[in-house]
Amino acid sequence: MDLGNLKIDKVAENKAEFCRLLRSTKREGVEYVIEDLEKLGFFEAPASTRFHLCSRGGLVEHSLNVCRAALELLPIMHRMRPDLKDELREDSVILCSLLHDVNKAEIYKPVTKRRRNAANTAWEDYEGYDVDFSNFPMGHGEKSVIVLLLSGLQLKDEEMLAIRWHMAAWDLAFQSPEAKSNINAARDKYPLCGLIQCADTLAANILEHTTPAED
Repeated sequence: MDLGNLKIDKVAENKAEFCRLLRSTKREGVEYVIEDLEKLGFFEAPASTRFHLCSRGGLVEHSLNVCRAALELLPIMHRMRPDLKDELREDSVILCSLLHDVNKAEIYKPVTKRRRNAANTAWEDYEGYDVDFSNFPMGHGEKSVIVLLLSGLQLKDEEMLAIRWHMAAWDLAFQSPEAKSNINAARDKYPLCGLIQCADTLAANILEHTTPAED
């Protein structure tokens, strides 16, 4: 079996599923977003440099995992809180979960790294990634929102806020009192924020959990 081709097929399969789900929302500007993500290298990028899905195509795989987790949570929330059915819409859940991390599309650069081999008897080279924030260092969730708006995607207020604050307390800006007040206000006003935060955490920490790679 050719594992290289298997990996390529998986990346192509994930890209197709990502685009299918995104188009299912029928939101204005989706085709422009897909074009721009292609140019930015989104579908080839890893999700991280050391932790979850730090491999080619990892970012789109993570985005799909967040979407799947969010869509599993959605009917549970509707059943437990029927009054929120109009606020927690499937199209919004799909958009926010698939697009929350588009800011990462161009920050990872492939490099050759060194590590001890499995027997710990010698050093070996392996292909990994470094991070480069020099191109448009706007931040994390806020950068994703800006990239999407610049692409021409029509986003509702709650969708922008769910993407902006999907990192919750893991966002460094959360350390400021003003940012803390903003994220609390966003979660109080829009249940979508909490749903996307939860789905992202489940995907990264449970569905994709692995032992960190050695440097």
